[in-house]
Amino acid sequence: MYRLISKLSVYKNLEEDSILIKLSRILFEMDYFRKVNRQHNLDAIDNENFISRIYTLINELLDIATMYGFDQNLWQNYLAYTLATTENPFTITCEKVGAGEGTVNRFAKADFRIFIDLFNYDFSDLEQELGINCFSIITDYKAIEKSSGRYNKSVSEKVRMLSSKIASAGDEEEVFTIVTDFYKDHGVGKIGLNKAFRLSREHGKLELVPITNTLEVRLSHLVGYEIQKKKLIENTRAFVEGKKANNVLLFGDSGTGKSTSVKAILNEYYDKGLRMIEIYKHQFEDLSTVISLIKNRNYKFIIYMDDLSFEEFEIEYKYLKAVIEGGLEIKPDNVLIYATSNRRHLIRETWKDRSDMETDGDIHRSDTMEEKLSLVDRFGITINFSSPSNKEYLEIVKQLALRQGINHLSEDELFAEARKWELYHGGLSGRTAQQFINYLAGKN
Repeated sequence: MYRLISKLSVYKNLEEDSILIKLSRILFEMDYFRKVNRQHNLDAIDNENFISRIYTLINELLDIATMYGFDQNLWQNYLAYTLATTENPFTITCEKVGAGEGTVNRFAKADFRIFIDLFNYDFSDLEQELGINCFSIITDYKAIEKSSGRYNKSVSEKVRMLSSKIASAGDEEEVFTIVTDFYKDHGVGKIGLNKAFRLSREHGKLELVPITNTLEVRLSHLVGYEIQKKKLIENTRAFVEGKKANNVLLFGDSGTGKSTSVKAILNEYYDKGLRMIEIYKHQFEDLSTVISLIKNRNYKFIIYMDDLSFEEFEIEYKYLKAVIEGGLEIKPDNVLIYATSNRRHLIRETWKDRSDMETDGDIHRSDTMEEKLSLVDRFGITINFSSPSNKEYLEIVKQLALRQGINHLSEDELFAEARKWELYHGGLSGRTAQQFINYLAGKN
């Protein structure tokens, strides 16, 4: 195996801690020990050492299989996953424009010939020498059935499809077409395979971490607010189609569906190349770095800020203003900002803000207020989500009850209970209605 991997060129930059690289090293060391000791088999101590290291890798492979819902041939699934997630100039170019003409294709096809050999690698001699059967098990694996919420279903389906196609391919020419078409259709790396991301500095370097279990909600699930949804759809559709679009602020009362609408938009347009990055207020100083990571990718990115608001003493909004509009480097065309807030003007005002007469260090207080409020003006579209009327609230309850299959109450009884519920649980809102339906469903 190590001889095969050493000949890779386009895919030479595999991570050093990848299972493929580490397994290759183990097999190389085994061969080296045999040659040094001039014997065909390893002694008992070396034998146990290599067995332990191999089972550690098997454990890692099982973790990946669980995370992505792999099944049947876990080894082939893992190799397909490696091809799908390796970012290099060749794979990123294929993501943008597909497979073009060029000498690099000859190197890529040579690599795919190696991957075909790896797909069909015979572990039987290794198992017989070490007295193990773990490779036989993982190449004919029956996964425990689990709900889609417990693994990354989106990545799982794509990788298993790629694995199946490569396994049945006749030669490297066919694999070349399969893999490059995959990059063009689905993208490459974590950005290509996942819908949503958050920021992390766990390893000192800012990176995008996939959010593997996103809410599978659609705009049709949100009862009412048709005008608001229409505005959001029109702007997002223009964005993913490469037309001019605006940053959006969704503001209004709590529990009215602002955040749900943004999450639904991601699901509606994910297959059109839309991705979402969730960022929190304390991370705003990293906005420029985030944009530099994504500006050259073949996707449309919404930077999502939930429940956005600023207290009087907070200055993070200055970073946001500069990124949206005002900095020397313009925001790239493949990036928009969608934010939700309970505050129309985002930044808390006081009565003192409205008076130039009080001087506690800031002589022109109204100028300061204008600077704060100008943040809202940087959002081209503002959409108001207000609390529903009593009639609208009951209609939401009715529709949610129908979807949940709650039919043991008459409409009058349902409405009477819904009115009681909202009096004690936060007032009129879609969230209150959903919590009420959850309560009824839990009783049956």
